[in-house]
Amino acid sequence: MHELERQKIILSAVQEKPVATVAELVALTNSSEATIRRDISSLHMSKQLRRVRGGAEALLPPTHSALAGRPFSVNQTMHVAEKRAIAREAVALCNDGDDVIINGGTSTYQMVHLLTNKRMQIFTNSFPIAEHLLQHSKNQLTVPGGTIYREQNIILSPFENDVTNSFCASRMFMGAHSVGRLGLMESDPLVIQSEQKLLGQADELVVLADSSKFKRRSSLLICSLERIDVLITDDRIDDASIDMLEKAGVNVIVAEIKSVERTG
Repeated sequence: MHELERQKIILSAVQEKPVATVAELVALTNSSEATIRRDISSLHMSKQLRRVRGGAEALLPPTHSALAGRPFSVNQTMHVAEKRAIAREAVALCNDGDDVIINGGTSTYQMVHLLTNKRMQIFTNSFPIAEHLLQHSKNQLTVPGGTIYREQNIILSPFENDVTNSFCASRMFMGAHSVGRLGLMESDPLVIQSEQKLLGQADELVVLADSSKFKRRSSLLICSLERIDVLITDDRIDDASIDMLEKAGVNVIVAEIKSVERTG
C-alpha cells in the first residue's frame, strides 16, 4: 500500500474515535508498526493529526458516529480484478423475476454493471448500489430506513421492526471482512447486527470473498461456515481454504481472473 493511501486511512480512522491505536492502524492498513509510527509522526508534523501515546487522535473531536474498517473508497481500489471476476459468477446465478438481497460492500458493488439488463426485485442497504441501479436499470429496488454511514456507504437501521422484516428473498449476496474456520467475520458490531437480520430473510446465502479474505482475521463472527450455501472466490485461493469450505458443506465457485486483468 502506498504512503498516501495509508495516510488517508489513518486520517479517516482518527476521525472515528477519540484515539486510534497503533495496533488498530496496523490491522487496517496491513502495515508494520514501524511504518505506522512513521506515518503518524509525518502527519503530526504536518499538523493533520495529533500524536499521542500508543496512537493518534484528530485535531478536532469526531462530529459523527462511524463504523470500524476501511472506507468504501479505499476498499474499492483493492483486489479489483478478483472482485470483478467474482461478480461475474455471482450475477450468473441471477434470473429475471428473482427476489434477492445484495448487501453493501465493494465486492457486491462490482455486480451492478452486470445487473443493468436484469429485471429483479432487489433489496440493498448499499447507497451506491441503489443509486447506480436506479439510474441504469429497470430492477425494482427496496432500501431500509436508517442512518447512512458515509465512509462505508451503507444504510443501517436502528429499528427492530423495519422494512427488512417484510422482504423475503430467494438468495442473499454478501461480502465479508474475513473468512476462517469459525465462519464469516466482520469488524463492526452494527454491521453484524444488520447482516444477521438480513440473513434471516433469505433462503440461500451466497458469499463473495476474494482470496485475500482467507488471510485476514477479525474477532466478530457473523455466522458459521455451515450457514453458507455458496462461496464465490478467485483462482488465487489456496487448496487448504477450499478444503476447509467443502468440509463444511459449502459449494465453492472459483472465478478465473482474466489474464488481461492480472497484468493490469
